[in-house]
Amino acid sequence: MAPTLARHVAFQVLHRVVTDEAYASDLLHAKLAKNVGRADAALATEITLGVLRWQRLLDFLLQRHLDRPLARLDPEVLLALRIGLYQMRFLDRIPVRAAVGESVELAKSARKRSAAPLVNAVLRSVAPEAKLAGTKLESLLPVDAPAAERMGISYSHPSWLVERWLARFGSERTAALLEANNRPPRLCCVVLDPQEKPAINGSLQRQGFQVLAGRWLDSVISLSGGNPAESKAFREGKISLQDEASQMVARLVDARAGDVVLDLCAAPGGKAGILARSVASDGCVIAGDVHEHRLRAAREQLARTGTTGVSWLALDATQSLPFAGTFQRILLDAPCTGTGTLARNPEIKWRLRPEDLDSAHRRQSAMLAQALAKLGRGGRLVYATCSLEPEENEQVVREVISKDPGVHVMPGGAALRPWLRTNADSAKLFDAEGFFRTFPPESGTDGFFAAVLERSG
Repeated sequence: MAPTLARHVAFQVLHRVVTDEAYASDLLHAKLAKNVGRADAALATEITLGVLRWQRLLDFLLQRHLDRPLARLDPEVLLALRIGLYQMRFLDRIPVRAAVGESVELAKSARKRSAAPLVNAVLRSVAPEAKLAGTKLESLLPVDAPAAERMGISYSHPSWLVERWLARFGSERTAALLEANNRPPRLCCVVLDPQEKPAINGSLQRQGFQVLAGRWLDSVISLSGGNPAESKAFREGKISLQDEASQMVARLVDARAGDVVLDLCAAPGGKAGILARSVASDGCVIAGDVHEHRLRAAREQLARTGTTGVSWLALDATQSLPFAGTFQRILLDAPCTGTGTLARNPEIKWRLRPEDLDSAHRRQSAMLAQALAKLGRGGRLVYATCSLEPEENEQVVREVISKDPGVHVMPGGAALRPWLRTNADSAKLFDAEGFFRTFPPESGTDGFFAAVLERSG
């Protein structure tokens, strides 16, 4: 008996994530676009991202019922075990026998037939503990382990990352962040023509989507009940998937009609699209990225929405930029560790290492220095990341502008305010130093940082 389509897709995606360091969301998008029904697509997505979010806790519970280290299991066998336990712990509508049986079939279909008895035995053995929570789950944790270790297991995060956050955010905010990272994020879309918003809402509702207003921006709608990329509005280029915080970063640039804007590290193109619509037909956006394949994907994204006025080029933003003049508006959305997007990209937390923060800091500092070299007098540059880590955020800004006395941090609220919903309080988005920050459990968005920098006139 072959495993069901949803579980087969989840297994294939997770195998690629583990063996090729691919990203689950990209793989799911590709696989689920191929005539997969809505129910199967939803279950495949739930299992794939759920296993990645809860990997450490699943492994902890599984290890208690194995006589060998998990690291000694073949990846296919370990994935079959994780998928089975995830269903038993988190999916109430799936009986234990079905979760066990499907995982056994996954092992067989992966040519690990000899491991099928082990998968069956371990999952049946762990079943009584599968749903333990609260004090009962805590009773299984190492008694003398530090708080970061215990929270790391129970909330399924690396201990070193939990330890950092405890030191900066305290136990209550850290717990809230860990919980937020383990929940599916809100699916937000930007409505490209605000005047069409009522008609777009109606179209989406007729297709079975639940439509809510955005939390912060007038141009945003939040969707549930299906895949927005399958909607008529998406296919017609009237909406694009983009987190609210990401959209707000683009608005901080304060691009206006006729501006020439430099968008460094521009792929996948969402912010470039917002900038292009802001500068209108008499302005333009010069958008760069180091990877040609990402540039191709960004071009396709803007072609879908009918966005024009963007010139693309391949460039390495850590090196001297190939422009003779300067710009009055620059966006540097720097590549980062992505710790503000763990709900959306849970595999990141298992790949990230402490030393990655230092290498990211060096690259980001080089990029910001090169970008500032092209900022004209009176010009504005927005430096942004989707990271929560100070090494990638304020430490980069302070280090670089300390060597460029003509540049200072300026308030960004005025640029953002026209785009906010009436009841949205922009003061909650900026700290005492004027830095833009979103914190997932409090803002309901991905975690972003941005600094609005200005060169004195």
